[in-house]
Amino acid sequence: MPVRDTIWKSLADISKTASTMTSTKIPEGCFAINKPRGITSAQVIRDVQTHFNPSKLFKPWVDAERQRQMVESHNQRKKRSKKFVKPVQIKMGHGGTLDPLATGVLILGAGSGTKSLGNFLACTKSYEAVLLFGRATDSYDTEGKVVAKKGFEYVTRESVEEAMGKFRGKIMQRPPIFSAIRIQGKRLYEYAREGKEVPVEIEERPMEVEKLEMVEWMEGGTHEYRWPEAEAGREGKVFADKILHFGTEITPEPEAAAAAPSGEEVAQKRKRDVDDHEGFDEDVTQSPKRPKSSSVPEVPPQTALTAPPEQSCPAPACRIRMTVTSGFYVRSLCHDLGLAVGSLGIMASLIRSRQGDFELGKNVFEYSELARGESFWGPQVEGMLEAWTTEKAEALAQSAPMSGKVAKGEKGPAGGRYAKGDEVKVKERQAEAEDRERRRNSSSVDA
Repeated sequence: MPVRDTIWKSLADISKTASTMTSTKIPEGCFAINKPRGITSAQVIRDVQTHFNPSKLFKPWVDAERQRQMVESHNQRKKRSKKFVKPVQIKMGHGGTLDPLATGVLILGAGSGTKSLGNFLACTKSYEAVLLFGRATDSYDTEGKVVAKKGFEYVTRESVEEAMGKFRGKIMQRPPIFSAIRIQGKRLYEYAREGKEVPVEIEERPMEVEKLEMVEWMEGGTHEYRWPEAEAGREGKVFADKILHFGTEITPEPEAAAAAPSGEEVAQKRKRDVDDHEGFDEDVTQSPKRPKSSSVPEVPPQTALTAPPEQSCPAPACRIRMTVTSGFYVRSLCHDLGLAVGSLGIMASLIRSRQGDFELGKNVFEYSELARGESFWGPQVEGMLEAWTTEKAEALAQSAPMSGKVAKGEKGPAGGRYAKGDEVKVKERQAEAEDRERRRNSSSVDA
C-alpha cells in the first residue's frame, strides 16, 4: 500500500476513534474528599491519581487524552519526543489546601474540573479546632517547636468565651510566619526556614468571622492533647519573639546549654503544606521540590497526639467551631486567643467540616474508601461528578440567561464563585441539563 494511502488511512482511523470518544461520557468535574491527618494535600492527590489512572471509570478520560496527543501537529510531536514523555495521568488539583495536621473537606478537581477550582476561593468555610493553652510555637500549632511558655492557671472557660467576642465579625488578622504569603517576592515560610528576618512588617489583613462558638471545655489533665516536646534554640526564640508579636511581658524560659542554633533548626524545618489561603493548584501531578540546601534527614517533631500517654498535659484546652471567609488562618486565631486571655495558645487539632456546599457527612467522599477498590469508590465518585456537572449546568443557565455571561462573584456550583469574564453557552447548557433530566425520568419509568 502506498505511504500516502497509509497516512490517510491512519488519519481516518484517528478521526473515527475521536468521533466515537466524543459520544462517550468523559468523567470530569469537582468533588470533595475527607483528608486524613498526617499527609499533605498534594499527597492526597497523588494517592487518588494512583487509583483513578488505571480505573474503568476514568478510562474514557485517559483514552481521550492519549487521542489528543496523537492528533497534535507534527512539529509539536517532534518537540515532545525530545523530552521525557510522561505516562497519561488524570489531571487533578485542589481548591484550597489543608495542613498535614488538619483533616476534613478537601475539594478536588478532575480533568476540566480543575478550571473551576478557583471558584472556591471566595466561598465560606467551617472549621472545628482544639486550642491548647500555655505554649507558643513557631508554627502556631503542635507541629512546631516551642518558642515561649506562660502560665495558664487563671485561664477559665468564662474568660475564653468573653475574649472570643473580640474575634467575631469583621476583624484584622496577621498571618503566621509559616504561611505562603509573599513579601518582596518571597514566601513567609521561606524566611522562617532560612532563619532570616522578614524585611518588612507582616501586615494584618481584613477577615470576617461569621460564627464563632465554644462547644467543649477541657480542664488540664482530662484530655489527650499535649504540648510538643521539641524546643527552638535561643536564637530561634529571639527570632520568634520579633516576628510572632508576643509582647514584652513574655520571656522565653532558659533552654539547655547544648541547644542547637536556631538558624540550623529553622533551615531544617519542613516546608509546611500551606493553608487554604493561597488558593488552588490546577495540576499537582509532580512531587513537591525538596530544599536543596538541607542535607540532614528531617525528623518529624513529636505532636500533641503522638506524645506518650503517661505525659498528661496540665493546661486546659477548648474545642471551638467557626465559619469564616476565605484566607482565614485558624492557627492565627488560636495564637491570638491565647494572648487575649493573658496566656499563650497553639492549635492542637483542626477539622474543616465544610467548604462551599461540600460538607462532611453529606456529600464528601471518604479517603479510606480508595483502599476498598473501584467497586466501592467508583459509583460514589461517578455520582458526585454527575451531580457536579448537572449543578454547574443549572447554575450557569440561571446566572445570565440573556447575555450568556456571568459576573464576578456570582454564586456557582457547590457554593463556589465565578471568576470575572467567564463566558458560558447558556442555551447549550440548558439543553444538556434538560436532556439529562429526561434520561433520568425515562430510566426511572422503565425501572
